[in-house]
Amino acid sequence: MSVTDVEAPARRAAKPVRKPPRKPRPAPGSKRFSPLRVLGSTIVWLFTAGNILVLYWLLTASFKTPVEIFTKPFDLPYQWFKVGKPFRNFIYAWNNAGFGEAVLTTVVLVGLATVVTVAVSAPCAYALTRLGVRGAGPMTNVVAIGMGVPFQTVIIPLFVVLSKVHLDNEYGLFVLYVALSIPFTVFLMTGFFRSLPDELEEAAALDGASPMRTFFSVMLPLTRGGMITALTLNAIGLWNETLLAIVFLKDQAHFTLSRALFTFYGAASYQSEYGGLIAGVAIVVLPMLVLYLVLARRIITGLTLGAGK
Repeated sequence: MSVTDVEAPARRAAKPVRKPPRKPRPAPGSKRFSPLRVLGSTIVWLFTAGNILVLYWLLTASFKTPVEIFTKPFDLPYQWFKVGKPFRNFIYAWNNAGFGEAVLTTVVLVGLATVVTVAVSAPCAYALTRLGVRGAGPMTNVVAIGMGVPFQTVIIPLFVVLSKVHLDNEYGLFVLYVALSIPFTVFLMTGFFRSLPDELEEAAALDGASPMRTFFSVMLPLTRGGMITALTLNAIGLWNETLLAIVFLKDQAHFTLSRALFTFYGAASYQSEYGGLIAGVAIVVLPMLVLYLVLARRIITGLTLGAGK
């Protein structure tokens, strides 16, 4: 037996054994038990459960008689189904509150105001974030400050000024909706434009594209998620707006849904038609609730994408 044959088994025996990889340390705040996390989760779930309970009560009460609403608030509706008129409250609210004309007015007013707001805010946000405009930072801060000014503090001066130019109507309300929605929309869209890489504009410039063509052909299509988010959030906010509609709308033929519901509240309460009143609330609330549920994932994705940088 040679020396090499003797040394080979010894060399194999001396080979170090590989240790298993060390488990990575948990991220800060990711422990299994955290009192703060338990408290936060409890608050969130309680808030969610409360909202679901309110929604359940709203839906069931809109099909009940006034007696059932007060005596059996959380039971399923029975009386109107028993007599074969399950939608009696909705029919009453629709016919007596003037919701037919109000729906058309609201859809047109909110739709146009939302589209115009995004159409104005997108170029403003692009100019503030991508064109290197002098003073863009302070101007962006001024826009952000505009979101913090409550419009209730300036509603009387606005009414006086618009009344003098005969805009104390649905046209003046349209102008206010656009003006009051622009600061939030510009601030939201700046996050989306900041998240886009600079190489896109450089490539467009090398191809000879002007800043305007770069905006419309390259940058704007990439912020489609942001525009959908802005459209949805503005539509929900303007759909539910009530105070400005109460102040500026006087002609019942041009009432919005929230304004018509406010007027209907007095008559329904006087006649103790609480089922019809709650059905009217459901007619106003449910369309935007359904819209949000359908677009919730896109809205959340858009908001998180805009916060990427």
